[in-house]
Amino acid sequence: MYQNTDVPLVGSYHLTVDPFDVDFSGRLTIGQLGNHLLNAAGFHANERGFGISRLNEDDNTWVLSRVAIEFTELPREYQHFTVETWVEAVMRMFTCRNFCIKDQMGNPIGYARTIWAMINRQSRKPVDLTTIDDGRLAEWVVPDRECPIAPPSKIKVSVSEPADTVRVKYSDIDINGHMNSCRYIEHILDLFSLRFYREHRIKRFEIAYMAECLHGDFLHLYKEETSPGTYEIEIRKDGTNEIACRSLVEVQSL
Repeated sequence: MYQNTDVPLVGSYHLTVDPFDVDFSGRLTIGQLGNHLLNAAGFHANERGFGISRLNEDDNTWVLSRVAIEFTELPREYQHFTVETWVEAVMRMFTCRNFCIKDQMGNPIGYARTIWAMINRQSRKPVDLTTIDDGRLAEWVVPDRECPIAPPSKIKVSVSEPADTVRVKYSDIDINGHMNSCRYIEHILDLFSLRFYREHRIKRFEIAYMAECLHGDFLHLYKEETSPGTYEIEIRKDGTNEIACRSLVEVQSL
Protein backbone atom coordinates (compact mmCIF):
# COMPACT_ATOMS: atom_id res chain seq x y z
CA MET A 1 0.00 0.00 0.00
CA TYR A 2 1.16 3.53 -0.63
CA GLN A 3 0.08 7.09 -0.06
CA ASN A 4 0.54 8.90 -3.38
CA THR A 5 -0.12 12.61 -2.94
CA ASP A 6 -0.89 12.87 -6.67
CA VAL A 7 -3.94 10.62 -6.23
CA PRO A 8 -6.96 12.32 -4.61
CA LEU A 9 -8.78 10.75 -1.68
CA VAL A 10 -12.04 10.72 -3.64
CA GLY A 11 -12.18 8.77 -6.89
CA SER A 12 -14.31 10.05 -9.79
CA TYR A 13 -15.29 7.81 -12.73
CA HIS A 14 -17.16 8.96 -15.84
CA LEU A 15 -19.48 6.38 -17.40
CA THR A 16 -22.07 5.95 -20.14
CA VAL A 17 -25.30 3.96 -20.01
CA ASP A 18 -25.05 1.31 -22.73
CA PRO A 19 -28.17 -0.26 -24.32
CA PHE A 20 -27.60 -3.56 -22.51
CA ASP A 21 -27.56 -1.71 -19.16
CA VAL A 22 -31.21 -0.58 -19.29
CA ASP A 23 -34.59 -2.18 -18.64
CA PHE A 24 -37.91 -1.74 -20.50
CA SER A 25 -38.16 1.86 -19.27
CA GLY A 26 -34.87 2.79 -20.94
CA ARG A 27 -33.19 3.56 -17.61
CA LEU A 28 -30.15 1.97 -15.97
CA THR A 29 -31.10 -1.10 -13.94
CA ILE A 30 -30.22 -1.35 -10.26
CA GLY A 31 -28.24 -4.51 -10.97
CA GLN A 32 -26.10 -2.72 -13.53
CA LEU A 33 -25.77 0.29 -11.23
CA GLY A 34 -24.46 -2.15 -8.63
CA ASN A 35 -21.87 -3.40 -11.11
CA HIS A 36 -20.75 0.17 -11.82
CA LEU A 37 -20.42 0.90 -8.08
CA LEU A 38 -18.35 -2.25 -7.54
CA ASN A 39 -16.13 -1.39 -10.50
CA ALA A 40 -15.61 2.13 -9.16
CA ALA A 41 -14.68 0.68 -5.76
CA GLY A 42 -12.18 -1.63 -7.47
CA PHE A 43 -10.64 1.17 -9.53
CA HIS A 44 -10.39 3.43 -6.49
CA ALA A 45 -8.72 0.74 -4.35
CA ASN A 46 -6.30 -0.38 -7.09
CA GLU A 47 -5.19 3.17 -7.84
CA ARG A 48 -4.40 3.70 -4.16
CA GLY A 49 -2.59 0.45 -3.46
CA PHE A 50 -5.19 -1.61 -1.59
CA GLY A 51 -7.01 -3.33 -4.45
CA ILE A 52 -7.54 -7.02 -5.07
CA SER A 53 -4.26 -7.55 -6.94
CA ARG A 54 -2.27 -6.13 -4.02
CA LEU A 55 -4.23 -8.10 -1.42
CA ASN A 56 -3.86 -11.34 -3.36
CA GLU A 57 -0.12 -11.12 -2.81
CA ASP A 58 -0.89 -11.95 0.83
CA ASP A 59 -3.73 -14.33 -0.12
CA ASN A 60 -6.36 -11.85 1.08
CA THR A 61 -9.38 -10.37 -0.69
CA TRP A 62 -12.25 -7.92 -0.17
CA VAL A 63 -15.77 -9.20 0.54
CA LEU A 64 -18.86 -7.00 0.19
CA SER A 65 -21.07 -7.23 3.27
CA ARG A 66 -23.85 -4.63 3.01
CA VAL A 67 -25.21 -2.10 0.53
CA ALA A 68 -27.78 0.70 0.79
CA ILE A 69 -28.66 2.77 -2.30
CA GLU A 70 -31.06 5.70 -2.63
CA PHE A 71 -31.72 7.67 -5.80
CA THR A 72 -34.17 10.19 -7.16
CA GLU A 73 -33.75 8.96 -10.73
CA LEU A 74 -31.54 6.69 -12.84
CA PRO A 75 -29.78 7.78 -16.03
CA ARG A 76 -31.23 6.82 -19.40
CA GLU A 77 -29.72 4.93 -22.32
CA TYR A 78 -26.63 6.67 -23.78
CA GLN A 79 -26.60 9.31 -21.05
CA HIS A 80 -23.33 10.04 -19.29
CA PHE A 81 -23.05 9.90 -15.52
CA THR A 82 -20.37 9.98 -12.86
CA VAL A 83 -19.69 7.76 -9.85
CA GLU A 84 -17.64 9.27 -7.02
CA THR A 85 -16.40 7.03 -4.21
CA TRP A 86 -14.45 7.44 -1.00
CA VAL A 87 -13.62 5.61 2.24
CA GLU A 88 -15.63 6.93 5.18
CA ALA A 89 -14.14 4.82 8.00
CA VAL A 90 -11.79 1.94 8.71
CA MET A 91 -12.44 -0.31 11.69
CA ARG A 92 -10.80 -3.53 12.81
CA MET A 93 -13.10 -5.89 10.90
CA PHE A 94 -14.96 -3.60 8.49
CA THR A 95 -14.48 -0.57 6.30
CA CYS A 96 -17.22 1.80 5.12
CA ARG A 97 -17.14 3.05 1.53
CA ASN A 98 -19.61 5.63 0.18
CA PHE A 99 -20.67 6.69 -3.31
CA CYS A 100 -22.29 9.68 -4.99
CA ILE A 101 -23.98 9.22 -8.38
CA LYS A 102 -24.19 12.36 -10.53
CA ASP A 103 -26.08 12.98 -13.77
CA GLN A 104 -24.46 14.33 -16.94
CA MET A 105 -24.90 17.88 -15.64
CA GLY A 106 -23.00 17.05 -12.45
CA ASN A 107 -26.07 17.07 -10.19
CA PRO A 108 -26.32 14.36 -7.49
CA ILE A 109 -29.10 11.88 -8.26
CA GLY A 110 -28.20 9.14 -5.79
CA TYR A 111 -25.98 7.95 -2.98
CA ALA A 112 -24.84 4.58 -1.69
CA ARG A 113 -23.32 3.25 1.50
CA THR A 114 -21.38 -0.03 1.53
CA ILE A 115 -19.64 -2.10 4.18
CA TRP A 116 -16.70 -4.37 3.31
CA ALA A 117 -14.63 -6.97 5.14
CA MET A 118 -11.26 -8.43 4.24
CA ILE A 119 -10.81 -12.20 4.44
CA ASN A 120 -8.01 -14.66 3.89
CA ARG A 121 -8.72 -16.67 0.75
CA GLN A 122 -7.55 -19.95 2.28
CA SER A 123 -9.03 -19.82 5.78
CA ARG A 124 -12.06 -17.65 4.77
CA LYS A 125 -11.58 -15.90 8.11
CA PRO A 126 -11.64 -12.11 8.62
CA VAL A 127 -8.42 -10.10 8.53
CA ASP A 128 -7.75 -7.29 11.02
CA LEU A 129 -7.70 -4.18 8.80
CA THR A 130 -5.62 -2.21 11.29
CA THR A 131 -2.72 -4.63 10.72
CA ILE A 132 -2.59 -4.24 6.93
CA ASP A 133 0.57 -2.33 5.95
CA ASP A 134 0.88 -0.95 9.48
CA GLY A 135 -2.61 0.52 9.41
CA ARG A 136 -2.01 2.82 6.44
CA LEU A 137 -5.44 2.03 5.01
CA ALA A 138 -6.76 4.69 7.41
CA GLU A 139 -4.75 7.33 5.53
CA TRP A 140 -7.39 7.22 2.77
CA VAL A 141 -10.34 8.00 5.05
CA VAL A 142 -12.42 11.08 4.16
CA PRO A 143 -14.24 11.83 7.43
CA ASP A 144 -15.94 15.08 6.41
CA ARG A 145 -17.51 14.05 3.04
CA GLU A 146 -21.29 13.89 3.42
CA CYS A 147 -23.34 10.86 2.40
CA PRO A 148 -26.90 11.99 3.21
CA ILE A 149 -28.68 8.62 3.35
CA ALA A 150 -29.37 6.33 6.28
CA PRO A 151 -27.04 3.38 6.95
CA PRO A 152 -28.30 -0.14 6.18
CA SER A 153 -31.17 -1.16 8.43
CA LYS A 154 -32.03 -4.36 10.27
CA ILE A 155 -34.16 -6.72 8.17
CA LYS A 156 -36.03 -9.84 9.22
CA VAL A 157 -38.73 -11.65 7.26
CA SER A 158 -41.42 -13.62 9.10
CA VAL A 159 -43.37 -15.24 6.22
CA SER A 160 -43.03 -19.02 5.89
CA GLU A 161 -43.95 -19.61 2.24
CA PRO A 162 -41.44 -18.69 -0.50
CA ALA A 163 -42.45 -16.33 -3.26
CA ASP A 164 -40.05 -17.99 -5.70
CA THR A 165 -37.29 -20.61 -5.95
CA VAL A 166 -34.21 -20.36 -8.17
CA ARG A 167 -31.22 -22.57 -8.82
CA VAL A 168 -27.70 -21.14 -8.97
CA LYS A 169 -26.45 -21.72 -12.53
CA TYR A 170 -23.38 -21.03 -14.66
CA SER A 171 -24.30 -17.40 -15.44
CA ASP A 172 -24.65 -16.64 -11.72
CA ILE A 173 -21.07 -17.61 -10.83
CA ASP A 174 -18.21 -15.10 -10.60
CA ILE A 175 -14.43 -15.43 -10.56
CA ASN A 176 -14.48 -16.39 -6.86
CA GLY A 177 -16.62 -19.45 -7.61
CA HIS A 178 -19.78 -18.25 -5.90
CA MET A 179 -22.86 -16.31 -6.98
CA ASN A 180 -22.05 -12.80 -8.14
CA SER A 181 -23.25 -10.14 -5.69
CA CYS A 182 -25.29 -8.35 -8.36
CA ARG A 183 -27.10 -11.57 -9.32
CA TYR A 184 -28.65 -11.59 -5.83
CA ILE A 185 -30.04 -8.13 -6.64
CA GLU A 186 -31.46 -9.30 -9.96
CA HIS A 187 -33.14 -12.37 -8.43
CA ILE A 188 -34.68 -10.16 -5.74
CA LEU A 189 -36.01 -7.58 -8.20
CA ASP A 190 -37.48 -10.39 -10.34
CA LEU A 191 -39.94 -11.01 -7.48
CA PHE A 192 -41.95 -8.01 -8.71
CA SER A 193 -44.02 -8.00 -11.89
CA LEU A 194 -43.57 -5.81 -14.95
CA ARG A 195 -46.86 -4.13 -14.12
CA PHE A 196 -45.51 -3.34 -10.64
CA TYR A 197 -42.53 -1.54 -12.19
CA ARG A 198 -44.80 0.36 -14.55
CA GLU A 199 -46.71 1.69 -11.53
CA HIS A 200 -43.86 2.15 -9.01
CA ARG A 201 -40.37 3.55 -8.75
CA ILE A 202 -37.77 2.07 -6.43
CA LYS A 203 -36.34 4.82 -4.22
CA ARG A 204 -34.21 2.75 -1.82
CA PHE A 205 -32.62 -0.67 -2.09
CA GLU A 206 -30.65 -2.53 0.57
CA ILE A 207 -28.93 -5.89 0.65
CA ALA A 208 -26.94 -7.67 3.36
CA TYR A 209 -24.83 -10.64 2.24
CA MET A 210 -24.64 -13.40 4.82
CA ALA A 211 -23.55 -16.68 3.16
CA GLU A 212 -22.01 -17.81 -0.11
CA CYS A 213 -24.25 -19.45 -2.72
CA LEU A 214 -22.58 -22.05 -4.94
CA HIS A 215 -23.35 -23.63 -8.29
CA GLY A 216 -26.28 -26.02 -8.01
CA ASP A 217 -27.72 -24.51 -4.81
CA PHE A 218 -31.49 -24.14 -4.70
CA LEU A 219 -32.53 -20.83 -3.17
CA HIS A 220 -35.93 -19.92 -1.73
CA LEU A 221 -36.91 -16.25 -1.84
CA TYR A 222 -39.31 -14.91 0.81
CA LYS A 223 -41.00 -11.53 0.39
CA GLU A 224 -43.04 -9.59 2.94
CA GLU A 225 -44.61 -6.12 2.68
CA THR A 226 -43.88 -4.84 6.18
CA SER A 227 -45.44 -1.41 5.59
CA PRO A 228 -47.03 0.28 2.55
CA GLY A 229 -44.37 0.48 -0.13
CA THR A 230 -41.70 -1.31 1.93
CA TYR A 231 -40.78 -4.91 1.17
CA GLU A 232 -38.36 -7.06 3.16
CA ILE A 233 -36.86 -10.12 1.48
CA GLU A 234 -34.76 -13.10 2.50
CA ILE A 235 -32.98 -15.64 0.35
CA ARG A 236 -32.57 -18.97 2.14
CA LYS A 237 -30.72 -22.08 1.04
CA ASP A 238 -32.75 -25.20 0.41
CA GLY A 239 -32.23 -27.98 2.93
CA THR A 240 -30.27 -26.07 5.57
CA ASN A 241 -32.55 -22.98 5.56
CA GLU A 242 -29.36 -20.94 5.98
CA ILE A 243 -29.95 -17.25 5.19
CA ALA A 244 -27.87 -16.23 2.17
CA CYS A 245 -28.92 -12.58 2.20
CA ARG A 246 -31.54 -10.11 3.37
CA SER A 247 -32.86 -7.21 1.37
CA LEU A 248 -35.16 -4.20 1.61
CA VAL A 249 -36.97 -2.53 -1.29
CA GLU A 250 -38.78 0.79 -0.81
CA VAL A 251 -40.98 2.08 -3.62
CA GLN A 252 -43.25 5.00 -4.41
CA SER A 253 -46.13 5.19 -6.85
CA LEU A 254 -45.58 6.83 -10.22
